[in-house]
Amino acid sequence: MQHADNMHVNDKEIPKELTIPKLFYEKANSYGSQKVAMREKEFGIWRPITWQQYFDNVKHIALGLVSLGLEDGDKVSMIGDNRPEGLWAEMAALCARGTGVWLFQDSLIDEVKYIVDHSDTKFLFGEGQEEVDKALSIYNECPKLQKIIWDDPKGMRNYHQDYLISLKELIARGQDLDQQQPNLFKDLVYKGHGDEVALLFYTSGTTSLPKGALLSHHNMLTMGKHLMMVDPCHANDDYVSYLPFAWIGEQMMSISCGLQIGYTINFPEEPETSQENIREIGPHVMFAPPRMYEQMTRSVQVKYLDATWSKRKFYELASKIGYHVADLRFNKKPVSFHWKVLEWFAYAMVQKKLKDHLGLSRVRNAYTGGAAMGPDHFRFFHAMGVNLKQIYGQTEVAGISVVHRKGDIKFDTVGKPIPGTDVKITEDGEIITRSPSVFLGYYKNEEATQEALRDGWLHSDDKGFIDDDGHLVVFDRTKDVFTLRDGRPFSPQYLETRLKFSPYIKDSWVIGDKRDYISAVLCIDYSVVGKWADEKKLNYTSYPELSQMPEVYDLVQKQIKQANQDLPEAARIHKFTNLYKELDPDDDELTRTRKLRRKFVEKRYEDIVNALYADNDTVHIDTTIKYEDGREAHIKTDLSIRMLEN
Repeated sequence: MQHADNMHVNDKEIPKELTIPKLFYEKANSYGSQKVAMREKEFGIWRPITWQQYFDNVKHIALGLVSLGLEDGDKVSMIGDNRPEGLWAEMAALCARGTGVWLFQDSLIDEVKYIVDHSDTKFLFGEGQEEVDKALSIYNECPKLQKIIWDDPKGMRNYHQDYLISLKELIARGQDLDQQQPNLFKDLVYKGHGDEVALLFYTSGTTSLPKGALLSHHNMLTMGKHLMMVDPCHANDDYVSYLPFAWIGEQMMSISCGLQIGYTINFPEEPETSQENIREIGPHVMFAPPRMYEQMTRSVQVKYLDATWSKRKFYELASKIGYHVADLRFNKKPVSFHWKVLEWFAYAMVQKKLKDHLGLSRVRNAYTGGAAMGPDHFRFFHAMGVNLKQIYGQTEVAGISVVHRKGDIKFDTVGKPIPGTDVKITEDGEIITRSPSVFLGYYKNEEATQEALRDGWLHSDDKGFIDDDGHLVVFDRTKDVFTLRDGRPFSPQYLETRLKFSPYIKDSWVIGDKRDYISAVLCIDYSVVGKWADEKKLNYTSYPELSQMPEVYDLVQKQIKQANQDLPEAARIHKFTNLYKELDPDDDELTRTRKLRRKFVEKRYEDIVNALYADNDTVHIDTTIKYEDGREAHIKTDLSIRMLEN
């Protein structure tokens, strides 16, 4: 194979014998009761948990699993919100020489059944009644599943199945075994080797059923070490764990980096309070998908719309200064004393309060990954003085392979490879990677493994190139790249992210591969547009009704015209419609990490797509939508189709 470009950084290897449990054992013994390992907010109070408490819980859960019959390589699944018990269960499974499997806490029953059955899960940890109910409904269809372990007693009083066991009871069993065999836990931990499987991680599956990626201890630890070589963290740092553990990005920060550095992991009270809890902690490092930063941007934009005239003027002035200074730094130009004074003024008057409001006051490095982020959002945070960096990676490289360096940030790239990583571009433009973090293969899927791992390289199926500064530019998934009517390739993600910079647009789906023009299906932000409509004295009763109001179409059209600016004529949106509902992972329209399932939505909304490429000015919808609680609603409505004048 010939390669158009090559990037390489040399680095020392992590010892092959080192495992996550060995590192955990050494850290816990080193810190003991002197250092807080994690905090959880309960009943309005942050509850500290020392490394000694962390260690004791993990040891007794691990030995409890052994007492139930856990053997080398057995799969242990976890489902629930981010909480200490979830991390204890994962670490215990690894210490007992099992393999950890995480499921998204909002997974539907079919998704839970597929992963539990496909992974051959033997023990399943569920947080409380909701997760236990899901497990009970699939228990008889998953022959390898033996025990379901729960830890939140609320609502569990009348559950008496013999295959249910409480976490409290499991810990008691582990304590008994520890008294009988006091050296057993240490022996189990030190039996491990870095090349053994640590995690079976299911990919989001944008086009097909999720694939289970097998990641070794060495994969996870080398990736964490190499990222920390680029952006060192410190033992006294705080990190807030609020992203699902079923997402590799959270494992990357909580396990791969967190365990090596020993920083304190903070768990929010509830997923809904995570933003408020982030503000209370003020983390030093932050990692989030673009969706989180988009929400932050929207919250600032909404505050601006609601502010008094004088506050708006101060914000506009601070933003102007911030954007100018950020652009100087992006272009690696010196910031003069005059602009440094103005930058300090902008920080003191506006940015300090704004950063504190978002929980970003102490952040040294903020990362985003998992999907593309538009340049508008990127510049927005840098103008505020937040050191936001794009990363590139995938589950199959234990999370990350490429990241921006401080002082060398280009918002249309994802930066340079982390140490120990090779990145090349094949003749047909595919990004391929080689590093000690590349996974072992897919569980029970040799064909997919051979497709992904060829000639010692991981094939990403992403299109990209390496620019003159050695930065990797990710174009899009190979299957998602459009061919415009003038023959040029085009990434729909780029335009979709530009559209989402508007506070009024929550989701966007751009269509137009090999077609005469580009069109878009948009989802309004119901709360923001609803507030706007209230101020305009417009009456509406529901999302479908609000989305189809002519005034709302006028509002959205303005946002599209802004996104169309600076784009070549063939890449501009020509027609659009507002969807009658939000795109939803529960409807299979988005993955659990909120990536658009393009093929699925094209098939589901085929009538809308056809109408956008016909002479129609409306499209009739007659469908049933399902709510999260199982309720169904019949929707009969007409969607307007609006044409833009270029």
